[in-house]
Order: sequence, then structure tokens, then C-alpha cells
Amino acid sequence: MTEAVQITREGDPAPVARMFGWGMLGLLAAFLINNILNIGWQVPNLADVLAGKAGGAAWQSLVVYAACIALSIIFVLRTPTRALRWDAMKISAFNSYIIRACFWIVLLIGIADASIALARIEGLYDGFLNEQTVRNMTRSQFVGPRIHYPLILLGMLIALWHKGIGFHWLALLIVAAELAIVISRFVFSYEQAMMGDLVRYWYAALFLFASAYTLFEDGHVRVDVFYAGFGRTKKGFVNAWGSIFLGMATMWVIIWIGLNGKQSIINSPVMNLEVTQSGPTGMFVKYQMAAFLGIFAITMLIQFVSYFLESVADKRDEPGHRDITPTGH
Repeated sequence: MTEAVQITREGDPAPVARMFGWGMLGLLAAFLINNILNIGWQVPNLADVLAGKAGGAAWQSLVVYAACIALSIIFVLRTPTRALRWDAMKISAFNSYIIRACFWIVLLIGIADASIALARIEGLYDGFLNEQTVRNMTRSQFVGPRIHYPLILLGMLIALWHKGIGFHWLALLIVAAELAIVISRFVFSYEQAMMGDLVRYWYAALFLFASAYTLFEDGHVRVDVFYAGFGRTKKGFVNAWGSIFLGMATMWVIIWIGLNGKQSIINSPVMNLEVTQSGPTGMFVKYQMAAFLGIFAITMLIQFVSYFLESVADKRDEPGHRDITPTGH
């Protein structure tokens, strides 16, 4: 667990480290904005620009990247004495909001979509909904925009009010869902595809969304052959460079491959609201599980930026170091 420390807003200037960290976030924002523009309005993505395939439209992408990175640099220049740990804390707090919003979203959608699938299988709509609506409930193109999207917005709003990270409760719900499968299968001889879909949906969210929080708590398994004997400043040096070459680099590979064009492994299923082969007997959440990988990479990249800034502060032996009781070593 992390012991609470008092972090001051102002500190010794560290323009290079802060420009790199905030520039990395600016680059991420530009990539995500450009990805949306590429899918919705055919603005060339960075891969096309670098390959020389964008032609005269390349300037549209370049403007997005230049603006986001410039804003990052301007922010650093306008706050020259902002402490590294303060930046790290604020970045981590923003990342925590994204993660807890995602947990609320998968909780709400999991319950709602599983209920819809059960009603669809057992014919519970009969007598309550008209024939056209019943047919629509078998189409992901209807369920996604009309039911999933409002629940996504609701989850984001709840996360603004509820400050706790929700993966503890999600883990309990996974156990409950597994128990329900065992009881229904072996006691009542009843099983449907949506029951397994719900467990996989929640478990994927638990595993991928909790990774950034685990990084913040330094809970990932670390090989401590040499690292354990290092002092604070040397650990900060190792962690800073490790965050760049092992952490950020790996996340960028996932983001680049997963979001590189309309036919990429994340964009394609999300755009098409893809479902599993179980069809009407399953949940309509496969497209979200593809998006989970992107959310994992994005939240981990943001957390690695926070970790980098905090590690540089450790290397400089600045006050406010977080004392963490290791749980995963």
C-alpha cells in the first residue's frame, strides 16, 4: 500500500523531463484525435502521412499533431517551477478517473446486456414490445447506440461522483457470475452462451483496466536480482529509463497496431459493433472487448508518463517520495 505524502505544487525546474512527459501525452492526444478524424472524416492517419500516401491532405494530420504537442510545450513553459511529483500526481489522478469510469461502464453494460440476452433467449419480450422492437433487440447496431452508449455516458458521470476504484467489486461480481454458471449447469441443467460471455467480459475488464492502478501501486511482479539493492536515486534512474524503453515503447506498439486505420484489430470491430458467433444467444459486447486492449494501452501509457516523472524526481532526490509496501515482488 502507498503511504500518503504531502506534495508541493512548486519545485525545482525540470524542463526537459516535463517537456518529454507532457509531450508524450500531447502525442497520444493527437494520435487519438487523428484516429477519430480518420474513421469519421477520412482525414489521413499518421501512417499514411509517413508513407507518403496522404498527398495534399497530409497537412490536416500534421496540424493536429503540431497543435497538441505545441500546447504541451507551452504548458510546460508557462509553469516552469511546477514540481515533477505534482505533475505526476495530477496525471495519475486523471488516469484514475478513466479507469474507474471504465469499471462503472462495464458493470452497467454487463448487467444490462446480460439481461437483454436472457430476455431475448427466453422470449420475455413477447407481449411487452412490438415486433419491430423485438427484431431490433437482436441487432448489435440497435443495442449498441440505443442502450450501450447511454450507459457509457452514465458510467462516466458516476465516476465523477464516486472516487473509489471499482475493481474490488468487479472481482466479486466475477466470482458471483461463475458461481451462477456452476449452480445453473449442475443443479438446473441450464446454460446459455451469454453466461460465459458475461464472465469473459468482466474478467477481461478486470485484468486490463487494473494494470495501470497496479503500476501506480508498484504491484507488478519485478525481478529484483539487482534492483532491490539500489538506493532511491539509482532506482529512480532505472525506473525512468525503463518507463521509456520498456513501458511507453510497448504501449505505443499496441496503440499503433490496434488503431492504425479502419481495418486495424481495434478500430474494425468497434466500428462494426462486432458480436461473437453465438449471435442472439450471447452478449453484444465483443466490440467493447476489442476496445479494452486500446484502453489498456492508453491508460498504461498515461501511467508510465506519471511513473517517469516521479522516477525523475526520485533520481533528483526531491522531497515527497511515496513509500510503497511491495505486494507483487
